[in-house]
Amino acid sequence: MSHFSTVKTELRDRAALIDALRDLGHDPSEGERPVRGYRGQTVQADLAVLGEEGGDIGFRWSEASGSYELVTDLDLWRQPIPVERFLAKLTQRYALRSILAASSAEGFQVSEQSQAADGSIELVVTRWE
Repeated sequence: MSHFSTVKTELRDRAALIDALRDLGHDPSEGERPVRGYRGQTVQADLAVLGEEGGDIGFRWSEASGSYELVTDLDLWRQPIPVERFLAKLTQRYALRSILAASSAEGFQVSEQSQAADGSIELVVTRWE
């Protein structure tokens, strides 16, 4: 029998999380949403990426950790990559989005952005005074 798994993350900024999910080609639904699992079981989440025939990916806020937790039925995981790799890619895009937002707030502009063959991202930001 399948069940929901909860994975702790360090994702704290909702806007950066939503943008990161979109960067990865997902369209997250905002607001309290049921995340579907095995045989119609559900659990509530604050953001959800709906999958076909269940296997949704949800994120819910944890007051205890002050961050979002990923919640999903791992037996119904239908992503093209394992959940660990998905979280690694999501965390990288989240970090990029967070840095871009903070840089912009401080008056910086991206002058160069490149991605290396190993997947790492290099940013060059500038600010004219």
